[in-house]
Amino acid sequence: MTPRHECFTPGPAQAIAADLAASVPVLKTERLTLRAPNLADFGDYRGIVCTERGRFIGGPMSREDGWYDFAGMCANWLLHGHGGWTVFETATDRRLGFVTLGLEPGDQEVELGYIFLADAEGQGFAREAVKAVRDFGFDTLNLPTLVSYIDRQNSRSIRLCQALGALEDTPADWDPADVVYRHSRRLS
Repeated sequence: MTPRHECFTPGPAQAIAADLAASVPVLKTERLTLRAPNLADFGDYRGIVCTERGRFIGGPMSREDGWYDFAGMCANWLLHGHGGWTVFETATDRRLGFVTLGLEPGDQEVELGYIFLADAEGQGFAREAVKAVRDFGFDTLNLPTLVSYIDRQNSRSIRLCQALGALEDTPADWDPADVVYRHSRRLS
């Protein structure tokens, strides 16, 4: 049974939620559509963060912790004017993953974060989506830089940042389990 907080509230509340989601910019690339997350997306989000796939981002999380993480990604839009997107393959409407410009407790700068479903790997979807969100952060929000906080063991994520031209910028006093990659406007 699906917990109540994971279900839409019918009536006017659902319309208000839809109106708020409509205010989140929709980003489109050659193959992808990125739109505001909604309750229907939580199952796939949970399928990442609450399983072994979430090991590089503090997981596997409990369902409750996964919910709080998802809700925080969504709340960033109201609190900071940037937040998360759900990524879809436009041609098939298949949900692929999530990308965020987020701020969590302890973050000193806006983080460019991303998580993708296993069947979306190896097809360039993450690179395409992350580049679109990075460019939105620079071109629309006028952010000077973005950072990606990455578990040192997450070689795929590190390679993605490097492919996008981000440079390692890990502070000397940083947690040795993690690295910081800096995305700058000068990058391609």
